[in-house]
Amino acid sequence: MASQTISGWNVLVSGASGFIGSHLLPVLAGAGAQGQSLVRRPARNDSEVSWDPSGAIDASRFEGLDAVVHLAGEPITGRWIASKKQRILQSRKQDTAQLAASLAQCRQKPRVLLCASAIGYYGDRGDELLHEESASGSDFLSEVGRAWEAATVPAAQAGIRVVNLRIGIVLSPRGGALKQMLPPFKLGLGGRLGSGRQYMSWIALDDVLGAIRHALRTDSLRGPVNAVAPNPVTNAEFTRTLGQVLHRPTIFPVPAFAVRLLFGEMGQALLLTSQRVEPARLLAAGFSFKHPELKGALEAVLKNR
Repeated sequence: MASQTISGWNVLVSGASGFIGSHLLPVLAGAGAQGQSLVRRPARNDSEVSWDPSGAIDASRFEGLDAVVHLAGEPITGRWIASKKQRILQSRKQDTAQLAASLAQCRQKPRVLLCASAIGYYGDRGDELLHEESASGSDFLSEVGRAWEAATVPAAQAGIRVVNLRIGIVLSPRGGALKQMLPPFKLGLGGRLGSGRQYMSWIALDDVLGAIRHALRTDSLRGPVNAVAPNPVTNAEFTRTLGQVLHRPTIFPVPAFAVRLLFGEMGQALLLTSQRVEPARLLAAGFSFKHPELKGALEAVLKNR
C-alpha cells in the first residue's frame, strides 16, 4: 500500500476549536504539516481561512491546499426537538456539500478530503459484527450518516480522494461521552444503562488523531473507514472496567425507561443503541492502535485527570 509523509503539507481543518479539532492541530504541526482553521467569521491571521457555507462558492480560498479535514457539525447532545434535529442534519448535509463543491471547483485540488462521519450510520444492530460494507440503519442518526457521506460525492467525482471517517465513542476526560460519565462514576453512583447488553464501539482520543494522520497519508484508504478500537465491549463491561480503573463501585443501574424519560430520543440513540463495529479498513491499511484494549485505554486517558 502506498503511504507518504505529510511533512510540508498545508492542511485545512474545520471544527478546529472543537473536541477533536483542537487536539488535531498540534498533531499536524508535530508531523511537519501546516494546519489552518476554517472559520465562519473574518480571518484574524494567516492561520485562518474565512468561509460562509450559506453564501456563494468562492473556490479561490481553497487553492493550494494539500488536504482538508472536515470535522464541523451541530453537537448531537441535547434534547432532540424538531429544530435541533434539523440543525444536526443540515449542518452536516448542507455545509459538507458546499465544501465538497468548493473543493471540486479548485484548479489545484487537494489530494484528500477527510470528512468526519459516525458509527451512528449503522443504527441499532445488536451483537452483529459490523464493518465498512455493512448496511446502514433506519433511525435518525443513520439518516444523518448517509446524508453526511453522500454530501462528499462532488469532491470524489472531481478526483479528490475522499475518506469518510466513521468515528466511535471517543475516550477522553476533556470531552465526549467519558467527560459526562466521570462525575457520577467518581462518586460511586455509576452503573450499567438499560440491559447493559448493548455494544459500545469506543476509541481513545490519541488513536482518533492517529487514524486521521494515517488516513491523510495512506493512498489506499478511501470511502468509509471505521475509527474504532478493535475490541468493542458491552455497556455492562464498559461500566465494570471504568469502575475498576476509578476504584469505585458500579451498583446503580439506570433502567432503559429512565434513560428515555431523561433524554428522550437522544438517550435511546446514544445510550441504548448497540453497535459492534470493527476497524477492518484501518487494520488492513497497517494502522497500529496505541490502545486496543479498554482497560489500558481508560488507564491511559485518565492517568493525569
